[in-house]
Amino acid sequence: MSDAGLVPTTPLAVLNTLSMPGLSAAGELTRHVLRGRAGIHAPAAEVLGFALPVEACRAAGAGGRHALWLGPDEWLLLAPAGDRLDKALAFAAGDAAYSLVDVSHRQVGLILDRPDASAVLAVGCALDLDIAAFPVGMCTRTLFAKADVVLWRTGENVFHIEVWRSFADYLCRYLAQAGVEFAGGRRTPPAQD
Repeated sequence: MSDAGLVPTTPLAVLNTLSMPGLSAAGELTRHVLRGRAGIHAPAAEVLGFALPVEACRAAGAGGRHALWLGPDEWLLLAPAGDRLDKALAFAAGDAAYSLVDVSHRQVGLILDRPDASAVLAVGCALDLDIAAFPVGMCTRTLFAKADVVLWRTGENVFHIEVWRSFADYLCRYLAQAGVEFAGGRRTPPAQD
């Protein structure tokens, strides 16, 4: 069997076939999951250029690097592609106990940027995404339909969504369908207070 006619695709290739205003790829990022107790805070701040967020479900960032709080001792670190956080943190951490796992090839990011972004996401997510309940800078691990995602609000109507590659096509198609329903007037977004 010849594979000469096969064309490699990326997990987000489906975005080229969907008509979904405001949905795009987050771009190439380096992704790490950092686990560690208090001893990792100072070395991580030295490497990242900002303190790890310690308030539940909050993100912090500077210089293109971001840390999203996922648990009391767990953060998702996002940085520009090729950023070598692993080597810098290993040097800075010294004897501090921590775990840093590169998940760059496990997941991809999407950006949903449209006036009805909260309502579109509410179609598949049970969280209260009203700006008062889920303000800018808030992030959490949650389910969107049947996909495990990390949802991060980066603007009033802008969300960064991290999803495993194997669910990327499904999530994009689900979001596109939800967006079409709102754009076509078949559904009315919930009233905002």
